[in-house]
Amino acid sequence: MKNCIVAQSGGPTAAINASLAGVIQGALHHKYGHIYGSLNGITGILEEQFLDLTEIFQEKKVLDQLKISPAMYLGSCRYKLPNPNEDITPYETIFRFFEKMEIAAFFYIGGNDSMDTVDKLSAYAAKTQSKVRIIGIPKTIDNDLCLTDHTPGFGSAAKYVAASLLEIYHDTAIYNVKSVTIVEIMGRDAGWLAAASALARNGYSAAPHLIYLPETAFDPEAFLADVQKLLKKYNNVIVAVSEGIRNKNGAYISASTGTADTFGHSQLSGAGKTLEYLVQDRLHVKVRSIELNILQRCGSHIASRTDIEESFCQGEHGVSLAAEGRTGLMVTLTRTSSDPYQTACSASPVCEIANKVKSVPPEFITPQGNDVTPQLISYLKPLIQGEVNITFSEGIPNYLPVPHLL
Repeated sequence: MKNCIVAQSGGPTAAINASLAGVIQGALHHKYGHIYGSLNGITGILEEQFLDLTEIFQEKKVLDQLKISPAMYLGSCRYKLPNPNEDITPYETIFRFFEKMEIAAFFYIGGNDSMDTVDKLSAYAAKTQSKVRIIGIPKTIDNDLCLTDHTPGFGSAAKYVAASLLEIYHDTAIYNVKSVTIVEIMGRDAGWLAAASALARNGYSAAPHLIYLPETAFDPEAFLADVQKLLKKYNNVIVAVSEGIRNKNGAYISASTGTADTFGHSQLSGAGKTLEYLVQDRLHVKVRSIELNILQRCGSHIASRTDIEESFCQGEHGVSLAAEGRTGLMVTLTRTSSDPYQTACSASPVCEIANKVKSVPPEFITPQGNDVTPQLISYLKPLIQGEVNITFSEGIPNYLPVPHLL
């Protein structure tokens, strides 16, 4: 067994290709014979759709371009492996492929659902005494993976959100008219990304003036009272809300589409729009809602250099774990110092991470549930530092092309 294979899964980020670049660099360093890239996540292995990355990324300049390119170079999927006690067929297919291609290690870059796949494959490998090393490389803008200080992709998304909120403030400030702007930010079960909107605040702007997260029960009447009070002080009130805010009964404030994805997550629609209609109906002021939607996921033009570099290092570390003969792990990040900010890569059993959610802790949320505390700002600020050097061609960012995904 002398080769390795890597795949990417879940939602895109500005840093997931940096993690892929780290895996490739690590695999080259540890002299794997071939570094294969499975197309569209684990489904590429099931369907034997893959690239040989060994030759593609021999040159440092190509690897550097991959590092700063958004989304997934290898494509993605949202495929859920069945319970092996109910259907063992995909497991047998995957491990037959590993044997055929002489795979010594499999690296899966993704979020919580991807770690479910890593966990299941690790358990199957242990049961069948397979020597293939299975390692999870974290990724998610939601920052909701347990046992790690923060997740690759989150810092860049947080920087995008904060910059967008500051620009929204400048947009609204030009009018001498009472208005409310509601900004809906991704985060179904954890409010980390909406909380990061507080980083937009500076010496002349207090926006966003209100922040609501899924971790605290949302009270529509208290929300209206908060907005009305602020309108007496400011002409323009800006509110940041997570898409997953819930009432005291645990029901989503936003309308549900009535459908769920392959992992059983509810598909939400319109927390911001719901609150827009509420303000319009009750407060009778100019109001609009903005849904940042997919734009916040992988804005590489405003990526955090800290995020990109840490993501690359975590990819490299995952390969080192496999080379040491370790398996069933997810790479984690430990904050070793806050001032100066320093981190170190480590690892934790993936079974202790998969299908669990790291919420914003109570000490990071104000008692009123409508803002965040200074402790959260201290935690977040190092994650958005630094800018990425992106080259441009005819005025447009020069990213690595992906013709193999077409």
